[in-house]
Amino acid sequence: MAGETVITVVGNLTADPELRYTQNGLAVANFTIASTPRTFDRQANEFKDGDALFLRASVWREFAEHVSASLTKGSRVIAQGRLRQRSYQDREGQQRTSIELEVDEIGPSLRYATAQVTRATSGGGGQRGGGQQQGGGEPWAPQGGEQPQSSGWTQPGGSFDDETPF
Repeated sequence: MAGETVITVVGNLTADPELRYTQNGLAVANFTIASTPRTFDRQANEFKDGDALFLRASVWREFAEHVSASLTKGSRVIAQGRLRQRSYQDREGQQRTSIELEVDEIGPSLRYATAQVTRATSGGGGQRGGGQQQGGGEPWAPQGGEQPQSSGWTQPGGSFDDETPF
């Protein structure tokens, strides 16, 4: 939507994602991403940490279950989403405002780690593009050491640019 603030944050989870379910049965996972800027001080010949940003984040539905099953405290992540501002009254009756990241995409940072990614089976709902996923649990990577080519990554059930829906 126009006018929304979309940001990308790279940081570490401060705790395991908290997975809960609403009264209507929708899954929601909440977590905090700590992002600390780091700069090199040439005079001291060392890196200096800046002030940390602690950003609350949330994901919904199947996405919440995937995040909860995949990420843990300390995981370095790259998250992209929209900032949401909420106003509420605290227990003392004071008006408060909080800013939260409503996550659209999140994944592990591979700068200092490796990851084994598997496709989740789809329940059929909430998937963008109306497509159904094929199979489940297959690695989401090239097979047999193949490299990406102009026709897309080879994956079980076809390639990215063929007519097979995901």
